Amino acid sequence: MNVGDSVETSRAFSSQDVADYVALGGAPMPAGELPEPLIGGLFSYLLGVKLPGLGTNYLKQETEYRHPALVGEALTARVTITRLRPEKHLVDLETQCTGGDGRVVATGRALVYVEDVIGPR
Repeated sequence: MNVGDSVETSRAFSSQDVADYVALGGAPMPAGELPEPLIGGLFSYLLGVKLPGLGTNYLKQETEYRHPALVGEALTARVTITRLRPEKHLVDLETQCTGGDGRVVATGRALVYVEDVIGPR
């Protein structure tokens, strides 16, 4: 891992995805809008599976939702390493999600604990 490393994923959520979310106890959304926790789930996926990956433990995440995302819209979520603290096993990351038209849907940051943080090479 190095500062500046990033990964991204793209996904479009369907109306069935939203219905499933609401059925699991999520609050109903205005017609056509995507629940914010589904967007947050994209960041969780990236952090837990891609970067840093397996063994990552969430410590903190802050997300500002700037614009509504729409059902069926292609979203692209990205996480980027902004700081490594190997002595404490900590990784700071920037998070961002953009909509299909390029507008910023959400921005934020995350702090994770990773047992094997490797500093700059």
